[in-house]
Amino acid sequence: MNKLTNYKTEKIFERLLTNKSKENYWKYVSELRKRKTDEIFKKSVLLTKSKSVKERIIGTDVLSQFGFPRRHKKEIIKLFFELLKSETDKKIINSILYGIGHNNEKLTNKQVEFLCSFGNHKSVYVKHSLVSALCTIEKDIAIDTLIKLSNDRDSDIRDWSTFGIGSQIETDNEKIRTALWNRISDKDEGAKFEAISGLAQRKDTRIKEVLKTELENLDEYGSLILESIEVFNDKEFIPLLEKKIIENKESKKVNENWLLDTLNKLNKK
Repeated sequence: MNKLTNYKTEKIFERLLTNKSKENYWKYVSELRKRKTDEIFKKSVLLTKSKSVKERIIGTDVLSQFGFPRRHKKEIIKLFFELLKSETDKKIINSILYGIGHNNEKLTNKQVEFLCSFGNHKSVYVKHSLVSALCTIEKDIAIDTLIKLSNDRDSDIRDWSTFGIGSQIETDNEKIRTALWNRISDKDEGAKFEAISGLAQRKDTRIKEVLKTELENLDEYGSLILESIEVFNDKEFIPLLEKKIIENKESKKVNENWLLDTLNKLNKK
C-alpha cells in the first residue's frame, strides 16, 4: 500500500467514509489531523452535522486532536458542546467526550457542570469517556463526579476515575482521601493500585503498611507500587527493597531493574 502521505485529502476522506472495516481507521484519522488544513477542518465540521452516525463520528474524531500544534481549539470546543446538547447516539457522545478530554484545559464552570450531567448516563462507554473529559479539571463538581464514578459497577470506570482523582489532580482533601481508601480493597487490581498511588502522592501515613504488604507480594505487574514507594519517599523501605532484591534473584517475579531503580532513587533522596 502507498504511504498515506502520498494520498490526497479527498482520497483519505473517501476511504474513511466508504470502508466497512475499521482496519486503518485511526491511521487515516491521524493523517488528516496532521495535515491541519482549513479544507480538512471545514470538511470535518460539516461531517459532525451529518444525518449519518458514521459521518458524525469521523468528523468528531478528526477534530478531537486537530493539528500539531493544535488549531481551532476554541471553535472545536464550542462545536462539541453545541453537538452534545442535542446528540442522543451513545457512540457519538462517546467520541465527543473523548474529544473534549483532549481539549479541556480552559473549560468554564458552566461547561464542566454540563459535562457532569452525563454521570448518570446508562451507557458504560459514555461514562468511561466522561472520565476522560473530566480528568485534570480542578473543580469541585468535576472531582465529585469522578468520586461518584470511582464507585461504578464497571471495573474500567472505577480504575480510570480513581486514576483521575488520585494522580491527575493536585487537590487534596478528606473527601478525596476517603474515596481513594474505598478502593484499597477493590477486587480490580488496577483501581486498587491507582488508589494506593494517589494516597502515596498525598503522603497519607496510613498507606505505609499497605505499601509494605504490596512490596512483599510484588509480582510482574507491580511497577505502580514501586513508583508509589518512590513518591512516598520513606527511608524505611530501603532495607525492605534490599531484601526483596535478594529474594527476587531466585523467584524472578519482578523485573530486577525496577527494584534497583527504586532503591537507587530512595538512596539519593
